[in-house]
Amino acid sequence: MGAEQLCLLPGIDEKQVRNALIKELKVYRALKVKEENRKEQEANGATGLFPSLRNQEVLNELKVRQIERALENSLDEVEQDIIRMKYLTSRVVKDLEVCEELGLKKDRYYKLKKQATFNLSTALGII
Repeated sequence: MGAEQLCLLPGIDEKQVRNALIKELKVYRALKVKEENRKEQEANGATGLFPSLRNQEVLNELKVRQIERALENSLDEVEQDIIRMKYLTSRVVKDLEVCEELGLKKDRYYKLKKQATFNLSTALGII
């Protein structure tokens, strides 16, 4: 139901929403690594290994926590798997590969992917 609503909402460009979400998920991956590196540096007493041109630690941590909360609470398990496999890995993954690995038929996969995109975008305030 949610996926169909995306098309029915006036002024909402589905492709624009998807692209904005993908961009945020790529930033999330980088921020997650940055956060892990910072914690590792602190644990080893080696802070400041790299120069920091911006001091946005609090905002970055907040963004990571909010994306994680949105992933966990706005999507069901299969939708989470689709988003994680498709957008939160370091390699390019084709839709067919995700579809096959999850044992979904194409129509069902694309419906769930669209629904997950809509729900996650809503939870993050993109739409």
